[in-house]
Amino acid sequence: MSTDTEQSPPNATSRWEHLRPWVSLVARIALAGVLGYAGYLKAIEPQESVRSVAAYELFSDGMNQFIGYTLPLFEIALALLLIIGLATRYVAALSALLMAVFIAGIISAWARGLTIDCGCFSSGGQVAAGETAYGVDIVRDIGFMLLAGIVMVWPRSPFALDGFLGLYPDSGGEKSDE
Repeated sequence: MSTDTEQSPPNATSRWEHLRPWVSLVARIALAGVLGYAGYLKAIEPQESVRSVAAYELFSDGMNQFIGYTLPLFEIALALLLIIGLATRYVAALSALLMAVFIAGIISAWARGLTIDCGCFSSGGQVAAGETAYGVDIVRDIGFMLLAGIVMVWPRSPFALDGFLGLYPDSGGEKSDE
């Protein structure tokens, strides 16, 4: 016979609800690390970033320069916002969109037979025909999009300014951790 004082063992759903913010935290920090590192590598050699953008042969020289110089700053800004957890869901959405743009650029280069390094974590530019890794680059960026997706769906995580400031958007019934 059961009484009100007995506690039932936690079920899988309640364990997951407890674990979900920590999964989101790991995804948020991992995505911030990727964006921050990529932005840093481009920012320390901005001319190489411009050269990498130009290698895709998609834009005018002026637009290549604009993208090459501003992309590192944008990536670093996204990383910082993710680290502090401010506007988390929206920053994750922008990060996913950025990854989609990167994937589209890689597919475009691959389809047009260009032999370039994507320039995500290197200086990019022309490479020998056998040195391209478009498939790997696309799968990697899809993985980064999945991290962003986790943060978009579950933006509540520990150590986020959103929580301290009460800025979590309505999440369609997602249970509050506070």
